[in-house]
Amino acid sequence: MSERPEPFALSVSDQAITDLRERLARTRFPDRAPGEPWAYGTDVAYMQALVDHWHGRFDWRAQEARLNAFPQYKVPLHGIDLHFLHVPGEGPDPCPLLLAHGWPGSVFEFLELIPRLTDPARFGGDPADAFTVVAPSLPGYGLSFAPGQPRFSVEAIADCFAELMTGVLGCDRFAAQGGDWGAFVTARLGYAHADRLIGIHLNLMPVRRDPAIVADPTPEERRFLDELTLWLKEETGYQWIQGTRPQTLAFALTDSPAGLAAWIVEKFRAWSDCGGDVESIFTKDHLLANISLYWFTSAIGSSFWPYYARLHGPWPIPESGTVGVPTGYSEFPCEMLRPPRSSGGYR
Repeated sequence: MSERPEPFALSVSDQAITDLRERLARTRFPDRAPGEPWAYGTDVAYMQALVDHWHGRFDWRAQEARLNAFPQYKVPLHGIDLHFLHVPGEGPDPCPLLLAHGWPGSVFEFLELIPRLTDPARFGGDPADAFTVVAPSLPGYGLSFAPGQPRFSVEAIADCFAELMTGVLGCDRFAAQGGDWGAFVTARLGYAHADRLIGIHLNLMPVRRDPAIVADPTPEERRFLDELTLWLKEETGYQWIQGTRPQTLAFALTDSPAGLAAWIVEKFRAWSDCGGDVESIFTKDHLLANISLYWFTSAIGSSFWPYYARLHGPWPIPESGTVGVPTGYSEFPCEMLRPPRSSGGYR
């Protein structure tokens, strides 16, 4: 064992909540561009309704209590105080499972999932399938952020999580699951720390996004490359600003809660199977719990760092490298990108 984790409970000050509401009351909204709502980014009318709800009806203390209902800890690790949920499984031999979120997500995304993993019998499952769940806030995200701390690449996050699971929590081997940046981190774990992994599961395939990577595509690969070309043209503006000028963007989004919400909610709408109605999947309160965590922790600028590191460093898994553990992947009909099975050969 290395450093000893200390129990943690989130408690945002009343002053910070009052400051947020005062800022929301002073929001200056832009005019609405011509054309269909959401055609050029976040819809003005939707944001007016969301800000009104955030200011007058959203209950942060209720969301804080939801998070604090789970055992949480912080531990000094790799130069930061790493925050994580650690929820023991209810079964004869729970498997240790690391859950890794992405951007613009947080551990709030896991609160409905964790009980189903830790106590499957409660939901009609087999107690033998129980997991002990460890769900960290990515370094630089949410409660794993403090001003002035080191910034982390995917590779550094994977090393930190491997140390958390084995050096701090004492797991000989563990399973890992991730989506978005969490998928990159999980794949990197399967490459760099295969001896510590039982296996991994991904709900995003972290393959290179280069339309020229396949010289003679099959029909399935051509479908993917056409989707990729459109996605690179229309959907990657956020990556370029976050990956090249993260500090500049951080000024606006750290100062304006409405700006922060507009930046994040557009991605939840674009990246979910909502048919254009984000609240058919996420309630305002679910959206604002996640957004508020970014706001209260002032972590939005540091959350951009994996984008900068990715654009200015090597691919997390070298061309000659392989993920040397059993790997599962789930692809759903409305994924941002749907790489073909052959994509495993062009990491």
